[in-house]
Amino acid sequence: MNALNLAIADGITITKRNVLKIKRAPDLLGGVVMLPIVFVLLFAYVFGSMISVPGMSYQEYLIPGIFVVTIVQSAQITGYTLTQDLQKGIFDRFRTLPMAPTAVLTGQTLADLLTNFTSVVVMALVGLLVGWRVHSSPAEVVLGFLVLLLFAYAFSWVTATVALALRTPEVFNNIATLMSFPLVFLSNAFVDSARLPGPLQVVADWNPVSTLVQAARVLFGNTDPALPAPDTWPLQHPVAASLLWTALLLVVFVPLATRLYKKAVSR
Repeated sequence: MNALNLAIADGITITKRNVLKIKRAPDLLGGVVMLPIVFVLLFAYVFGSMISVPGMSYQEYLIPGIFVVTIVQSAQITGYTLTQDLQKGIFDRFRTLPMAPTAVLTGQTLADLLTNFTSVVVMALVGLLVGWRVHSSPAEVVLGFLVLLLFAYAFSWVTATVALALRTPEVFNNIATLMSFPLVFLSNAFVDSARLPGPLQVVADWNPVSTLVQAARVLFGNTDPALPAPDTWPLQHPVAASLLWTALLLVVFVPLATRLYKKAVSR
């Protein structure tokens, strides 16, 4: 078996191991699913009556944003699990096995991709219950979910890098929260970024979360000509920009996370 086949086989094995961990600790998946549901109910039924969106219901405007919030929150499972394994000495056990060094990170991120898939399916069902509808072709809907999941996979490598740099679950949780809140709330996930003050609007318009939310809205048909037209390139071409963000995150953080992992297991 050549090195590539060995790495793939080892990655699949670690993926199965991490999926089994989720089955034995369903609170991890429950937390990822429940938080977005709370966001949907809170914003749709409490703030939705006070937030107007020209030409469409707030529920249809909101749900694509909730998809992205779910992805950002779910990615933290990658980092938290890695810091736990590092703290418990699991990496030291892996080091003694004849396995590819990339298998641990690949297996973890693939398992979390399955978690994200489950979360997105649940969010779609909840969204349909509260009034979310798609107004695009089946191909565009499939592409919309694919773009979301590709970005989710790439963002898992970001949190893996942060986790391997910090090395403890408590510190990682604090830093991950500090990272995720600005990304989520300084975006167009809940309100149109054009309503934000000048400097914050610039940040929101170039925020990758805003780009991904806009891509989801376009592909799911949750836009309306009455909404203000975006004047920045990422929001004018959100699908292409989201794919570029995904590629950039993978190019930067896959080798960086791999390097940090090798450093962690060599100590």
